[in-house]
Amino acid sequence: MKNLHIILLISLFMFTIGCKENEEKSAEKEIPATNESSSSPELSASIEKGKGIYTNYCAACHLTSGKGIPNAFPPLDNSDWFREKREESISAVKHGLKGEIEVNGKKYNSVMLDLGLSDEEVVNVMNYIMNSWSNSIEPPVNIEEVRRVKK
Repeated sequence: MKNLHIILLISLFMFTIGCKENEEKSAEKEIPATNESSSSPELSASIEKGKGIYTNYCAACHLTSGKGIPNAFPPLDNSDWFREKREESISAVKHGLKGEIEVNGKKYNSVMLDLGLSDEEVVNVMNYIMNSWSNSIEPPVNIEEVRRVKK
């Protein structure tokens, strides 16, 4: 089992390198990331912190465009699963996710690792995703909501 985990991590690493190269080539063509036009200063600060967290932890699989990788990692941009399953989305960011899910009519069965984010980091990255690309999901996530989500 340990060997399988090592193989999966090496595969993910190699896949990530290829994705980053392709993503860098198309980065200039992407839509501006955030939709902060009517947000409060607190929400704007949360979104800005979340952007850095997203870049460091999420973009390798879900891409900076939020479009995901077909048949491997689901999109976060205009994701019905993310929009309609708020608690499950928070749980996935907070604890990781295993098992099949359906996003925008397509099935995904990849593993999202527990990234070890603090509750505050989960709040910030959730608020970034909820206000990025074509997403405009309200209300913002708050720390109490994240703390209530248990594994």
